[in-house]
Amino acid sequence: MTTQIPETPFVEPAPPQRLERAAAALTAHGFTVEILADAAAARARIRDLIPEGAGVFTGASETLRLSGIEEDINTGGRYRAIRPRVLAMDRVACADDMRRLLASPDVIVGSVAALTETGSLVIASGSGSQLPGYAGGAGRAIWIVGAQKVVPDLATALRRVEEHCLPLESARTQEAHGWPSAVNRLLVLNAEHRPGRGTVLLLREAIGF
Repeated sequence: MTTQIPETPFVEPAPPQRLERAAAALTAHGFTVEILADAAAARARIRDLIPEGAGVFTGASETLRLSGIEEDINTGGRYRAIRPRVLAMDRVACADDMRRLLASPDVIVGSVAALTETGSLVIASGSGSQLPGYAGGAGRAIWIVGAQKVVPDLATALRRVEEHCLPLESARTQEAHGWPSAVNRLLVLNAEHRPGRGTVLLLREAIGF
């Protein structure tokens, strides 16, 4: 008789010991990590972490939208919000200016598709607009990560991207824009060599895709 191993759940929050392992691995790799209770705590913490007047770009993220962080940054008036500025620009005439603004903000805020217990952040993108800032172009990067995104290893993280995140994001973009999404670009961050540049706010609750 063969015992079947259950599929890794991609929607249930990881238990505290797994969050602690992921946080310890990230810290060992040069990231700053804070484990917070919920999205409300992250929303308040963002205000402490980002100085008033900073140029801030929010990567497309259900976590940011659902938490209210996206609205705080882009419409609150506290920061020089880059996303609404770019959306108002002519995509042809201002293409170079848009590219520069997105690639090197003072601060980029977003989320990830998966976080491994071995300390890697996995980010999938259709357009790639947020990836330069995440990878090193932004002065600081802050990721808000729900507990359901913590997975054992990179192989499971890539499965989460394809089997869980992509269908949900495709449904969102189909409704919003009339076309499905795709994993056209994939970024894996294994370490941060600049102390204090990369911060992960790891939540004990599930939020986002």
